[in-house]
Amino acid sequence: MIKAITFDLDDTFWDNGPVMAATEPGHYQWLDEQIGHAAHFPLEEYQRRRMALAQQHPLRRGDFTWLRHQTLAGMLVEFGLAEDEARRWADDTIEHMLTLRHDVAIFEEVPAMLERLRARGIRLGAITNGNVDLERLVIAEHFDVIIKAGVALAPKPDARCFLSAMARLGAQSPREAVHVGDSWAEDALPAQRLGMHVAWIDAKNTGLPEQAPAGIHRLTHIRELEAMLAGLE
Repeated sequence: MIKAITFDLDDTFWDNGPVMAATEPGHYQWLDEQIGHAAHFPLEEYQRRRMALAQQHPLRRGDFTWLRHQTLAGMLVEFGLAEDEARRWADDTIEHMLTLRHDVAIFEEVPAMLERLRARGIRLGAITNGNVDLERLVIAEHFDVIIKAGVALAPKPDARCFLSAMARLGAQSPREAVHVGDSWAEDALPAQRLGMHVAWIDAKNTGLPEQAPAGIHRLTHIRELEAMLAGLE
């Protein structure tokens, strides 16, 4: 019997491509309009420095907000701002980034589906490596547990975020839990290795890899989840 379901967020509950296409240049352009720094530090340099910082701090590699803030503040000091001023501009820019980041179009089937799952007594959790704060979104009310794995320094595929979610949701065994997500490496494989059922959302329609492990069920959209669960039961 399924007692708990954990969900990824980006590209599971919404199409994240358009969100990031607006967020990434949008917040950087906003800062440039305020202080005119981008001629010295173009967007590509900001991105390169973020990646380098993640390599320098592997435990923080999934804490995307921290990586952005630290990179911005450092660049603005190099641009000539005092450290306190640079951090204030970094704070404001990150807040603008998060506003854009949360402008998501949740798939229309999702709210009613979550409500039906809760009505069946299934407890729901979210595990995300991203910096979306689920509590800013209307679907937050359906979730018993929200784990920001990157901020917790245990981003997927780290087993700890899955184990923590199952424990907090009351699953006595991984076979009582399902994980739903779009990433083969960060959702499907780590959850399957723990013994969870997996609903892998193959949004790009690549098909299951050859010799895919048992227990991974391929979906093309989250709207197919309830039919998959019916098959399990």
